[in-house]
Amino acid sequence: MKTLNGLCKRIIPCLDVADGRTVKGIKFSNLRDMGDPVELAAVYQTQGADELMFLDISASHERRKTVFDLVARVAEVLSIPFTVGGGIAELADVQKLLANGADKVSVNTAAVKRPELVTEIAKACGSQCCVLAIDARRVTNGVGNGGEPRWEVLIQGGRQGTGIDAFEWAKESVKNGAGEILLTSWDRDGTLDGFDLELVQVFAEGLTVPVIASGGAYGPASFIDVFQSAKADAALAATIFHDGTWTVNELKEQIVKAGIPIRL
Repeated sequence: MKTLNGLCKRIIPCLDVADGRTVKGIKFSNLRDMGDPVELAAVYQTQGADELMFLDISASHERRKTVFDLVARVAEVLSIPFTVGGGIAELADVQKLLANGADKVSVNTAAVKRPELVTEIAKACGSQCCVLAIDARRVTNGVGNGGEPRWEVLIQGGRQGTGIDAFEWAKESVKNGAGEILLTSWDRDGTLDGFDLELVQVFAEGLTVPVIASGGAYGPASFIDVFQSAKADAALAATIFHDGTWTVNELKEQIVKAGIPIRL
C-alpha cells in the first residue's frame, strides 16, 4: 500500500498515433485525425504538460515496430519526460526507443504474451523506465469471490480480450519490475464521462507504484475527482486537449484551486 508522500500530481497529454498522425476515437474505434504529433507535442509542453505519452496504437495489431523516426522528431521538441509505447516486443526495441529520445517505455501486448519482458526492461534500464500499460474492460456482471468488481486485460490496441484479471496482472508485473502503471478504462475511453474512479482507486490503493489514470477525462472536475477520491498519481487526457476544450495550464489552474498539489 502506498502512503501519502506530498508529491505533485501530474497532467499527461497523450498522443495516440496511427499512420504518422495523432488520432482519437471512442473505446479505441472511430478514429479522428487530430493533427501532427510533433506540432502537438510542442504545444502541450508550452502549455505546461508534466509529461507526454506517445502511443503507436496500431503497431501491435499490425505486428510492426514503433515508428522510431517519428519518435525521434517528437523527442527533439521536448524537454519534459517522454514515454513511448506500441509495438515493443523485445529489449532491443526499448533500447532503440531510448536512443531516439524516449525517457520511458510503455508495454502492454508483448508483456502479456511474454511477462519476462518486464523484468528484462527493469534489469537493463531500471524500473523507472518500465511503464506497464493496462487496457482494462469491466467484466459484465462479473465480480470476484469477495463480491469486488473485476476488469479484464485487453491487448492488441483494445481489440482482443484475454480473460486475465487486470489487478492481478498489475500486481504480478510490479513484482516483476514495472515501475509505473498506465491504467486505461476501455469503458470510458473517449467518452468524456469521467475517469472510472472505482477502477483507479482499486489500483492506486492496492499497488506500491504510481498509477496513471486514463479514459474519460472531461475537465477539471474529473481530474479533481480522480486525484482526491481515487488517489491517482497522474492523469492522462487526449480529447479535451486535442479539441481545444481545455489547455493544460487552464486545467491546472482549476486543480490548484481545489487544493491539490500540482506544478504550474
